[in-house]
Amino acid sequence: MDKRHFLAGALAGAAGPVLAQPQVNALTVRGPALLTVTGAITKPNRGPLDPVLDQMMAKQKLAFEKARTFDFAALAAMTAVAIKPTLEYDNKPHQLRGPLLTTVLRAAGAPHDAKLVMRAIDGYAPAISIAEARRLRFIVATHLDGKPMPLGGLGPLWALFDADRFPESKAKPVTERFALCPWGLYHIDVQA
Repeated sequence: MDKRHFLAGALAGAAGPVLAQPQVNALTVRGPALLTVTGAITKPNRGPLDPVLDQMMAKQKLAFEKARTFDFAALAAMTAVAIKPTLEYDNKPHQLRGPLLTTVLRAAGAPHDAKLVMRAIDGYAPAISIAEARRLRFIVATHLDGKPMPLGGLGPLWALFDADRFPESKAKPVTERFALCPWGLYHIDVQA
């Protein structure tokens, strides 16, 4: 399969060829999974890590027996929130849009008082509590300035909050405001 067409289909939310995954219940993914939520969840839609098919997760030493996966269409179908933080890369405000992180976690059946470890494709894995994610109104951004975020840039998903709206983060230099915000987000471990 041509990787460019695979990723373009994933970002456009188009249903394309998908490798078969064990189904734990009737919840299905229409396109390639972009986000996998594991750990203390009650609404899985796939089975355990497959060390052959889940290469990046296996190389980053992840393990799980069940997971909830989300494709672009599932995330885009959730109520979106727009934020406009000043980004460290150009020191300018940009609009980011996507569902609240807590909405995504609720869809996975995560408990309200859990800790999260959010993992980016490069292995960066900051931890935050769901309570803190709720307080800061973290989103799982799917769009930057009105366009889907590509893999190889800051996307296709970015967990972040509007750091300009909170005095404790706004007081920091812009280069230090997003330490809890992994771009290239692909995995969340929910720890009860």
